[in-house]
Amino acid sequence: MKVDAEVIVVGAGLAGLVATHELTAAGRRVLVVDQENPANVGGQAFWSLGGLFLVDSPEQRRMGVKDSYDLAMQDWLGSAGFDRDREDLWPRRWAQAYVEFAAGEKRRYLHDLGLRVMPTVGWAERGAGAALGHGNSVPRFHITWGTGPGVVEVFLRRVRDAERRGLVRFAHRHQVDELVVDGGAVTGVRGTVLEQSDAARGVASSRKAVGEFEFTAQAVVVTSGGIGGDYELVKRNWPARLGTPPAHMLTGVPAHVDGRMLGIAEAAGGSIVNRDRMWHYTEGITNWDPIWPGHGIRIIPGPSSMWFDAAGTRLPSPNFPGFDTLGTFEHILRTGHEYTWFVLDQQIIEKEFALSGSEQNPDFTNRDLKLLLQRVKKGAPGPIEAFKRHGVDFVVKDNLRDLVDGMNALTDEPLLRFEDIERELIARDREVRNNYSKDFQVAQIRAARQYLSDKIVRVAKPHRILDSRNGPLIAVKLHLLTRKTLGGLETDLDSQVIRPDGTPFDGLYAAGEVAGFGGGGVHGYRALEGTFLGGCIFSGRAAGRALARRL
Repeated sequence: MKVDAEVIVVGAGLAGLVATHELTAAGRRVLVVDQENPANVGGQAFWSLGGLFLVDSPEQRRMGVKDSYDLAMQDWLGSAGFDRDREDLWPRRWAQAYVEFAAGEKRRYLHDLGLRVMPTVGWAERGAGAALGHGNSVPRFHITWGTGPGVVEVFLRRVRDAERRGLVRFAHRHQVDELVVDGGAVTGVRGTVLEQSDAARGVASSRKAVGEFEFTAQAVVVTSGGIGGDYELVKRNWPARLGTPPAHMLTGVPAHVDGRMLGIAEAAGGSIVNRDRMWHYTEGITNWDPIWPGHGIRIIPGPSSMWFDAAGTRLPSPNFPGFDTLGTFEHILRTGHEYTWFVLDQQIIEKEFALSGSEQNPDFTNRDLKLLLQRVKKGAPGPIEAFKRHGVDFVVKDNLRDLVDGMNALTDEPLLRFEDIERELIARDREVRNNYSKDFQVAQIRAARQYLSDKIVRVAKPHRILDSRNGPLIAVKLHLLTRKTLGGLETDLDSQVIRPDGTPFDGLYAAGEVAGFGGGGVHGYRALEGTFLGGCIFSGRAAGRALARRL
């Protein structure tokens, strides 16, 4: 039988590139099979902000942050909430291994590859208010200099070099439909050759078939991503604990994140666990310049915006911007509506709004220092101002009554009462006049500004929103936004797929989102952020190194 490569990697995203890099560094021959065209190499990671979860890093220490493996592990377990004996067996082990990696070798591994991070450290998912509960006790979100494309670049550069040396071959526009199993082991893939496409990165491509293929190898590594691009599949896997899925969600990932390989690997005999765990966002806005169908962008907010539900009721503590994504998501679903509102002013949007994604942060992505310095000048960053001008979810007015009228004009039914919004804002503005407050959100704003990085670049000085000197007033209609699959193919610490009976599946490995970023769900129920790219890197590395040893 003709063997096309020692290892077939299905998916040219970050996890696939990492596995390929590790394999070729050991001299192994790899065939990378991907259903998209060459413009999409790097997959979903290319579109990311490039945040990395690191523990006790030099950047943290320079900012005065005291972090440790023990504290990070406490936060991880408090967030994950592992509660399933069978399905959480490997995720628990992956969680410990990953936090050890983040507190140890991770930064040096990436630094040696040429990756650099920003000197400031962000504080994502600040938590639900308990030391043993969800959230990061300290800032750990390290933004890559170069964002997602910068992370992809350090691995792709080495894979391209291996390609020139004859160790790597790409088979683009090859859609895998089946894993070939022979004698209980995976020995290859077969599927459909799709017509050539010159579509730009992220744009939905043709699925017209022009042929068939079959490739053989000693092992297959599945790195095909999650289900976030197919909302029908998201709904089929929707958690019962969250009730009925929303009728509509914006889509936070390209259409090629379609989850096909999960079903294909399961049909071949792989075990899928924790399929009802997923990580979606609450602060989605409609992209005024979309790339893929239903394209939504996430606002990464600071803590100062007032957050109201669709009927104008302020969201309760601890559902503040940037604190507890899943807890806030669950609360919103219980309101009976699928959208909420931020109400803020120009001072807040200038300092506290960041937009997720490489394309929304051209200064970081292009490593443009001159453009980066524009962030410290008056005015919101260019991409945010563009959304203010063109975004269908933004209302900008000089007085509150006109703002509320504009908000009601964006909905099918005018649910907001001016008097309700005014009462909440007046009460909030009274609270900011002192350095202390019974309003937990105001207290959290002041606490955040004790951290130097937040004070300088991330959290606006407490001020009265209704003071016209801080205007104009701004409202943003927020949609629920699909993003990450937290469950997936069950894998051991070598990224080898497990069968439903708990035994290893010979010849089949999985890494990245298709494997729940490790083990079939390393995050449990909740993510600490900065852990998705890192999960792709760690699990892809594990697969590549394990196969390099075994072949």
